[in-house]
Amino acid sequence: MKVKVCLVGSSGGHLTHLYMLKPFWQNKDRFWVTFDKEDARSKLKGEKMYDCHYPTNRNIKNLIRNTFLAIKVLKKEKPDVIISSGAAVAVPFFYIGKLMGAKTVYIEVFDRYDKPTITGKLVYPITDKFIVEWEEMKKVYPKAINLGSIF
Repeated sequence: MKVKVCLVGSSGGHLTHLYMLKPFWQNKDRFWVTFDKEDARSKLKGEKMYDCHYPTNRNIKNLIRNTFLAIKVLKKEKPDVIISSGAAVAVPFFYIGKLMGAKTVYIEVFDRYDKPTITGKLVYPITDKFIVEWEEMKKVYPKAINLGSIF
């Protein structure tokens, strides 16, 4: 069975985190959702990419815009799985994706070892696989799977 993957995240560190999963996604049908910024354009050259709206942190207008973007993109692409390491742009894609039957995988960022991120807290209740990189984070997210560092 061919699996279609949506990789969604902010540019910068979150995007780098997802890019490091290349051994997993490189042979899969995939598309990216991230900010239209220089690092994303250069890193994802030749990849199918949808630009999302930023800034996202505590920005209701862009949350609404990204929710409509999620509906449009996910209806068109129909991914089997949505993977993210944050930040806020992941939230509408996870909730809309879940409603459309996609599986979700969230990777809590490496630099959080004892406190949750806002995005992590928001998607934790609906995420199929919630991955942490520190054993201490299982106190914060009891259903999480600790896979250790991907760095």
